[in-house]
Amino acid sequence: MRRAGTALLAACTAVAALTTLAAAPAGAYGRVPHESGPGNCAGTAPVLCHFDVAPGTYRVRVLLGGGPEPGSTSVTAETRRAVLAETPNAAGETVRRSFTVDVRDPEGEPTGATGTPGLDLSFGGEAPRVARLRVERVRTPKILLAGDSTVCDQAGEPYTGWGQQLPQYLTDRVAVANYAASGEGSQSFRDNPALFPALRSRIRHGDLVLVQLAHNDKQTDRATYRANLTAMIEDVRAEGGRPVLVTPVVRRWFNTDGTLDNGTALLVNGLGVDLPAEVRALAAEQRTGLVDLTALTKARVEELGPEGSKALYLYDEKRDNTHTSARGATEYAALVLGALRDQRLLAPGAVR
Repeated sequence: MRRAGTALLAACTAVAALTTLAAAPAGAYGRVPHESGPGNCAGTAPVLCHFDVAPGTYRVRVLLGGGPEPGSTSVTAETRRAVLAETPNAAGETVRRSFTVDVRDPEGEPTGATGTPGLDLSFGGEAPRVARLRVERVRTPKILLAGDSTVCDQAGEPYTGWGQQLPQYLTDRVAVANYAASGEGSQSFRDNPALFPALRSRIRHGDLVLVQLAHNDKQTDRATYRANLTAMIEDVRAEGGRPVLVTPVVRRWFNTDGTLDNGTALLVNGLGVDLPAEVRALAAEQRTGLVDLTALTKARVEELGPEGSKALYLYDEKRDNTHTSARGATEYAALVLGALRDQRLLAPGAVR
């Protein structure tokens, strides 16, 4: 493993020697590459790389493998965002991959800790093998996320939001900007300048904006809930974006018959408001895209049953039937992706 780390730094040094970095004009994208050089990457398992770059969208091109031993590499960025799933290579084989990373401040939850300035990458997996990497600032379409703790970039294990796992399913032609934050409901998300107003300022023509807000609307009346979501839809459209409403992830709360057909699981709030039903109705009225994640996750949890579904949530670790594990968040992100693809809301080249 030590030899692999030495080879990495040698390769990085060689790449840097072939590239002359010049000052980029203000607002330039993709003209001046940042290549990894001495001191940018260290370690072997994981290999940790840091780049002193300003907030923005960055494409990362990586060359994996190439050594005498087989490898298997996955990549996370910033606050535990999965940007590349486990990727194997045979002995002597090299594999090229690329992905985009949204670098922002704060880097994780907008209401959380600031994190580390710049771009941080962690190359892990069963046997990480990194031969070369290249970082450049780009403009790409975005998927912006408005949501709560079941969506957000969770800072600490074992908590994982589905928005944190979504990037690994996408190519470098689209970036994910996750503005979801723990504890937020439809009103508080709209009101906090670090949340919806900040998200709105980054919308460009054609960007998708996924809105999943319900878990913390425990005492929100029907009229207020619909008004909040309607206002967000209108604001997204005013910026040229494409709003998509997402019904909430189910709570793992079984009936004795093995179903989730109860208000706790299906998020009927304390005032009797069936929040997923309101989202579905509003999506139809406003003619927005809809990801019925409540129905999709209900089917998956019931399929696995009371015992098997524990692995999707943090039941064993925290006796938590609301927040997802890394496995659950990964599966639920795939369900979101599938719904977006089925509705042709993503460009064909956006999905791996």
